[in-house]
Amino acid sequence: MNENKEKSEKHIFQKNKQYYTISIYVIATIIISALLLKVIWHWADTLEHLKHILSMLSPFLIGFFIAYLLNPMIKFMDKKVFEELLHLKKSSVRKFLSILLIYILVFGIIAVCIVVIIPELYNSISSIYYGIQEYYNELIKFTEKINDKYPDLDLTYINSIIEKNSQNIVEILQSSISKLLPLIYNTSISVISWTINLIIAIMVSCYMLIDKNIMSLNIKRLIYAVVSKEKADSFLSTVYECNKIFSKYIIGKSIDSTIIGLLCFIFMTMLGLKYAVLISLIVGITNMIPYFGPFIGAVPGAILLLTVDWKYCVVFCVLILVLQQFDGLYLGPKILGSSTGLRPVWIIFAITAGQWVAGVAGMFLGVPVVAVIAFLVEQFINKRLEKKNLSPSDFINYGIKTDNKNQDSTKLDEQNVSETSKDDSP
Repeated sequence: MNENKEKSEKHIFQKNKQYYTISIYVIATIIISALLLKVIWHWADTLEHLKHILSMLSPFLIGFFIAYLLNPMIKFMDKKVFEELLHLKKSSVRKFLSILLIYILVFGIIAVCIVVIIPELYNSISSIYYGIQEYYNELIKFTEKINDKYPDLDLTYINSIIEKNSQNIVEILQSSISKLLPLIYNTSISVISWTINLIIAIMVSCYMLIDKNIMSLNIKRLIYAVVSKEKADSFLSTVYECNKIFSKYIIGKSIDSTIIGLLCFIFMTMLGLKYAVLISLIVGITNMIPYFGPFIGAVPGAILLLTVDWKYCVVFCVLILVLQQFDGLYLGPKILGSSTGLRPVWIIFAITAGQWVAGVAGMFLGVPVVAVIAFLVEQFINKRLEKKNLSPSDFINYGIKTDNKNQDSTKLDEQNVSETSKDDSP
């Protein structure tokens, strides 16, 4: 009887933590693999779903981005102005006043820029539109002058092509410019549809800045609750460094590009060049792209000024070259320093890869993203080397084998060279 009871107890299902853990991992692996296969197999649908999700979350993403950009200025205002200069003791009052003043300052600057820049842009584009026929007539006169000055040159074929296609050239140029004006108008109308999202984003950014300490504390509590203290400390330290690299580059490059755009406007105004506001705006925006940005911004400006006078185009190109050298050799290093820590080849790779992945936005954000990835890879390599008890000095002479005999001969050779150099010296 007891034997039968023991046999039946052996067949009863008993819990086993090891098998339970393995089963959980297997189920999780199967589910994740199935989801990945579905995502890859139906990639077009996945992109559509992602677009809908991003569209829904756009006010919150924009609000987070606004708060991220304004946070350093608010911290500076809180610490340097209200605490150290005005000696306000209550932190909540300092924070409220800092947020209020920074928002008034930033949106006031944006409003002034809109009031000043938009009419100038409209006037520049309108003058280009109405000046197309005049530019064409100047081209005809220029070819006639060359024909009179150098009669040996046969320009009859070129003149015939220009005369035959004159109406087509003017119509094409005017139609392209005429499409640009409605595009700007339609863009302005579409901006109105974004007003609600922008208002929500501003409200979200305000609440994020007000509650940033509480949100940060809750995120830290969650991390420490999920993983061990050692891993949580390491993770938060890594996040802090990544944020430092990313924010320092974005804010520094924004300041740098603003200064370059203002300098371009000032010098173009002093030199009497046309379309100063339009071209300086393009130069300032494209300067956010390292290395290639100033030259990308110079191309449309040079083409516009070439339609006025080739001398203006040459002066503008020289101006851009001087500004680019000033930015690369002095202003950029002063503001940015070594915020990315990337070598030039990796910066070029970041711009190229960013453009391929996300177009113009990728060219702007490619460098800080690659800098963060490089920092994470460097940190991973250092940790792995520490576990293997290896240091950077172990790799300096890697692959170079030297014995005592070779070292002695090398020392003798160095002594002979030094003695001969002393004898030959005057």
